[in-house]
Amino acid sequence: MKVKVKNKVELKRAILISLCIIVISTFIFGIIQYHQYKTYTNNFNEKVLSIIARVSEKYPNVSKNEIMEILNNKEAVDTSLLREYGINIEEDSIILENEKHFKNCLILNLIFLVLITIVISFIFLKYNHSKDKKLKEITNYIEEINNRRYKLDIEDNTEDELSILKNEIYKTTIMLKEMAENSKQDKLNLKNSLSDISHQLKTPLTSISIMLDNIIDNPEMDKQTRTDFVKDIKREIININFLVNSLLKLSKLDANSVKFVNREETVENLVNESIKNVATLCDLRNVQINVTGNAQNKINCDLKWQVEALTNILKNAIEHSEINSRIEINYEQNNLYTQIEIKDYGKGIAKKDLPHIFERFYKGENSSSESVGIGLALAKSIIESNEGYIEVESQEKVGTTFKIKLFSVPLGTDLFGTSEK
Repeated sequence: MKVKVKNKVELKRAILISLCIIVISTFIFGIIQYHQYKTYTNNFNEKVLSIIARVSEKYPNVSKNEIMEILNNKEAVDTSLLREYGINIEEDSIILENEKHFKNCLILNLIFLVLITIVISFIFLKYNHSKDKKLKEITNYIEEINNRRYKLDIEDNTEDELSILKNEIYKTTIMLKEMAENSKQDKLNLKNSLSDISHQLKTPLTSISIMLDNIIDNPEMDKQTRTDFVKDIKREIININFLVNSLLKLSKLDANSVKFVNREETVENLVNESIKNVATLCDLRNVQINVTGNAQNKINCDLKWQVEALTNILKNAIEHSEINSRIEINYEQNNLYTQIEIKDYGKGIAKKDLPHIFERFYKGENSSSESVGIGLALAKSIIESNEGYIEVESQEKVGTTFKIKLFSVPLGTDLFGTSEK
């Protein structure tokens, strides 16, 4: 896991406090040194002034200029006289008060430096302790996650590097928790889907098996009955083929293995391609499709997949329309989305069935006997996977209206991938 460190707040705070202490300490240290210098100077000047006064008193003939020349003389002076008084000019101060003051200041400076060192060390030790504590917490969190215990609230509102790491672990924990829950749900869905698929395949396969047995067991079967059996077998095979292909497409969508190739297409072309796919069914039921909309309207979409979705919706509308009826398709566009509205005048959908019509293998009370309940589920998956939206309105014995919204700027789509079906 990569953690992008934006702000090292705690370390910056520790460094900032330490710098403030160093600046203040330097200022105080400078004041102490200045006080020491002033004391030295005052003491020295007072003693020199006392000597000058005594010399002037005993030797009135000595001029002030001569005294100043002596004081400012830079020539080497014999220090043997001071040694007679027990003073080493290289190690001792001539003025005893300065010697005492120097020792006091030296002790004070050492104490001050020790205190500063202790305070700064305490700040960084506290920072390291806090860091070690957080590292231990993070280690414990990771151990909990490794043990598949995801009920952790480790989100941190601070912005130091470890807090950012904790937040990233928190995000990972949420993701793993969702993955674990989704995995359980996926297993349940897979179990239910396999059960539904088994049921959906079992019925037509059983019918095919029975009809084939009849054909085999009755070689003298009349030609018309045999032809009817063959037609029924073909119809069942077509239904099985449709079911298997739809399930394969749904599985690709569920696995996020479909990469939509969004290109600019006219809505008119999308609608016309979908109508072509249901033309035969329309002829069988004598259903007329009327289309209204601006031929110049364009959208960004994956044409093949959107045609697949629209075809399934049209097929559902035709199957539920009355014979010699009509279906109206109207499309319009605004700055946000393009809406395609498909309206039939058929049996309508019962209120209790309306919330479930997009569920896989769901068959409402008005469903046709040949319906397998997967076409609308596939259409919804395609539209939503391509960042679209679908809704339905229906009234029994009046008709049903599907509204598809395809947004102008789809989010999260791969504009340069390759479409596969």
